[in-house]
Amino acid sequence: MYGKCHLLKDARQVFDEMPQRDLASWASLFTAHNLAGLPLSTLSIFPNMSRLDGFQPDHFVFASLVKACADLSALRVGKQAHGQFIVSPFSHDDVVKSSLVDMYTKCGALGHARKVFDSIFHRNPISSVAMISGYARNGMKPEAMELFRSSQVKTISTWTALISGMVQSGEFFDAFSLFIEMRKEGVDISDPYVLSSIIGASSSLAALDLGKQIHCLVIIFGYKPNLFVSNSLVDMYSKCSDVLASKTVFDDMAIRDVVSWTSIIVGMAQHGKANDALSLYDEMVSEGFKPNEVTFTGLISACSHYGLVERGRGLFKSMTEDYSLNPSLQHYTCLLDLLSRSGLLDEAENLLETMPFEPDEAAWVALLSACKRHGAAEMGMRVANRVMSVGPTEASTCVLLSSVYAGAGMWGNVSKLRGLMASLEVKKEPAYSCVGLSGECDVKSSCV
Repeated sequence: MYGKCHLLKDARQVFDEMPQRDLASWASLFTAHNLAGLPLSTLSIFPNMSRLDGFQPDHFVFASLVKACADLSALRVGKQAHGQFIVSPFSHDDVVKSSLVDMYTKCGALGHARKVFDSIFHRNPISSVAMISGYARNGMKPEAMELFRSSQVKTISTWTALISGMVQSGEFFDAFSLFIEMRKEGVDISDPYVLSSIIGASSSLAALDLGKQIHCLVIIFGYKPNLFVSNSLVDMYSKCSDVLASKTVFDDMAIRDVVSWTSIIVGMAQHGKANDALSLYDEMVSEGFKPNEVTFTGLISACSHYGLVERGRGLFKSMTEDYSLNPSLQHYTCLLDLLSRSGLLDEAENLLETMPFEPDEAAWVALLSACKRHGAAEMGMRVANRVMSVGPTEASTCVLLSSVYAGAGMWGNVSKLRGLMASLEVKKEPAYSCVGLSGECDVKSSCV
């Protein structure tokens, strides 16, 4: 009871005070840790079951262990649990097998997942959903569609597994086609997660009109108060450049989490509203929310585009000192861009040389662009030579280098870069358009 109410401390106290424990007691303890988001604790406690009470796992315990491995994507430990399950008296339990299918798909081991799936005597929706989702998430569209079409019963969970998997693997148009098919078949949308997923597809395509239509469905089905759906809408409107609508959705949310705040802050930052982003950040912190790495990326980037050097430095420092977050290469690159744009080139170069990461091409290019912009010829040549020694991989980098070397009269290097650009074989990605045809949606592609 305490575990299901997420009162782990109370659950653990009751467990420790029990004069006698059985397998059900241990299984409940493992489940409580899994529900509390502590799968690693589940695995670390498991050996005590045999050491303290001499029990061997039953099917309930196996299911909890496999669930913990799935949450951690711990394939090696999951295989060990699978091996122990096979030689146990419970090796034919279909519930544990369904958990194994889920674990293997989340670890990307689709071959192992399918073998376990095929061994299930009584197929259940849980195992089918896990297998379909695994195929779709890992880009195995034909296998996902074949299994989906062969399913005798297609519940909202089955549709959601396929659609969300397609979105996660970048098959956005297939996801929309499936969503339209689901609607035509009259499937009851009893789970809002499918709406959250298809909103995500709208975000990735920057398809504002489609996103608005899904927003209407959200209102019609009464899922406006749902936190995950609202977060998806905030993100979608931001990525579709409608920050006013994004802020409206955000303001209407009765409950918010760090994802809500980060989505609106990053959206404002990316659309030139640095002051709004920083004000929202201050409000977020005052309400007791802890910003994450993505929050700081958006904020420092906003400071960079508006020359807010001291605020940007303060935010970078706050990551480690106030929130114990380790800055990534992306954070260092944002800070580098802030310093470079503000003309603090010596400090920017020193940051490149001393940061705990090997600078990538984007970092060097940020400094090189600033050198060219601020007329720092000597440093620009030094940075250009560094990039050339590594070997540029982007055509835009080659163009910038060529301009720097041409300005210095180094025509030999210019010639080398032109040859390199030709060898990169840069190809234009096809563009897509969505045209309404009598209520239908016709997707077209073009490459010009």
